[in-house]
Amino acid sequence: MRAIWKGTISFGLVSVPVRVFSATEEHDVPLHQVHDADGGRIRYQRRCEVCGEVVDYDHIDKAYDDGERTVVLTRDELGSLPSERSREIEVLSFVPSEQIDPILLDRTYFLEADPASRKPYALLLKALESTDRTAVARFALRQRTRLAALRARGDMLTVQTLLWPDEVRDPGDLEGRKGARVSAKELEMAKSLVESYAEDFDPDAVSDDYQVELRKLVEAKLAKGETLDTAETFGETEEGESADVVPLMEALRRSVEAARSKRKKAS
Repeated sequence: MRAIWKGTISFGLVSVPVRVFSATEEHDVPLHQVHDADGGRIRYQRRCEVCGEVVDYDHIDKAYDDGERTVVLTRDELGSLPSERSREIEVLSFVPSEQIDPILLDRTYFLEADPASRKPYALLLKALESTDRTAVARFALRQRTRLAALRARGDMLTVQTLLWPDEVRDPGDLEGRKGARVSAKELEMAKSLVESYAEDFDPDAVSDDYQVELRKLVEAKLAKGETLDTAETFGETEEGESADVVPLMEALRRSVEAARSKRKKAS
């Protein structure tokens, strides 16, 4: 893996030099766009609307337009911002881990200790583990000041960027359970259904069916070309009849029975 950022975790007077690595990657089958008439690849160009020329990234600056005036900001000017020059992950506080709303969670990065600073790295890791707390931190990455959660994960520290509160939309007039009343019997049956599906979280037990099927389709198309028969590849798909409307309590009862039966067969 290639480090995308180098800096220092600072809390109190303690400094921990680290390197930052992306912790995640996509597993999707890579696809690109083509013209349906001739298969030619569709490409996007950065074309200047003034001179009409295609512009390389090296010659692209950024600008702000308030509706009346436009101001161009060069790379050097953007790079001169004090926060952009900072290479510090500043710990602001240590909070109970459960207080961080999952809706704020964004991208995750691994933090690797500098060989000369493994002891303070290990100390911070153990302190987070033993107190079950998360460090709320702030640092600059890719021309943005990031709010972040610094966590212990096994024998590694991770930093997970967080959305700022004003980046989370207000649900406004969206309706959830407004106007709906739940009876005690319905709740009890729903709890039984939840318990019948209860187990430890195992993400490896779930597959990305779409990507598996897409890979199968790509392999079949490579092998058979335009003679591909999707029905032969995936089997015939039958149009399902519209399901009868089942009363809520009956649907809950059937679901609980089906889940219990499935568990018995699996055990």
